[in-house]
Amino acid sequence: MKETGVFHSGFITIIGRTNVGKSTLLNRILQQKVAIMSDKPQTTRNKIVGVYHGDHAQIVFIDTPGFHKPKYRLNELMIKTALKTLEGVDAILYLVEPEKTIGPGDRYIIELLQPVNTPVVLAINKIDLVRKEQLLPVIEAYSQAFAFAEILPISALGNENIDHALTTLLSYVPEGPQYYPEEMVTDQPERFLAGELIREKVLASTREEIPYSIAVVIEQMKTREEKAIIDIDATIYVERASQKGILIGKSGTMLKRIGVLARQEIEVLLGSQVFLTLWVKVRKNWRMDERDLRMFGYDQF
Repeated sequence: MKETGVFHSGFITIIGRTNVGKSTLLNRILQQKVAIMSDKPQTTRNKIVGVYHGDHAQIVFIDTPGFHKPKYRLNELMIKTALKTLEGVDAILYLVEPEKTIGPGDRYIIELLQPVNTPVVLAINKIDLVRKEQLLPVIEAYSQAFAFAEILPISALGNENIDHALTTLLSYVPEGPQYYPEEMVTDQPERFLAGELIREKVLASTREEIPYSIAVVIEQMKTREEKAIIDIDATIYVERASQKGILIGKSGTMLKRIGVLARQEIEVLLGSQVFLTLWVKVRKNWRMDERDLRMFGYDQF
């Protein structure tokens, strides 16, 4: 329990394989959406910072891209981002799923954690999907694999044990300054968040290779002087002409659907009416091109 009147603050990085619920957990803790969510792997590409404000305490959470086997230069940069967040933080929150057998992906992450001196808290997520007695062999397997500081069964989606997890994480945060003002829950600019919301709707609306081959660039975000309307022009880049056709859809139906869904959430984000215009362009093999990666902002790690 933290001493009353003394302010504590610190940094905790959230790591894990792709699609284990890191972004869902961050949004749940903050009670606000700062990271996009999808049931597709590799949804998070950038390092997302979320700020939790408690009583006399502040935790700066760093949500990282999921660990996975890199196939493109983009994926290599994503893994590099995740690895860099293991240094200089007060604790590491490692999310896994309730599988009694530790798979190769988690074995790889545990190997990476071996030389790290930072306390590692294991959170077994998605406990709402299994019976309580099934958790015991999971806890036992991970306890033998690594000396975790704590093991916390949780459900980010079902909001189970989240308050207890927060209390536990606060115990690792030292006395320190308030890094961010209370009204600030992320350090990401509105342009970035708007682009991520558009990408989320593409992820939700398309299948197979389409979600992984897109990048979103906000070309313009401008408030009209005569009305409280924000005009946003955004370009969705794909790698092949066939992908462009699928994304636009017959008579533009797919792109219109994506635009409507994205606009609704962007209006909530900005607190204003939004006029959203979407374009689709082809940029061949951009995930392997260093110049394109820089243009899309994926080299800023």
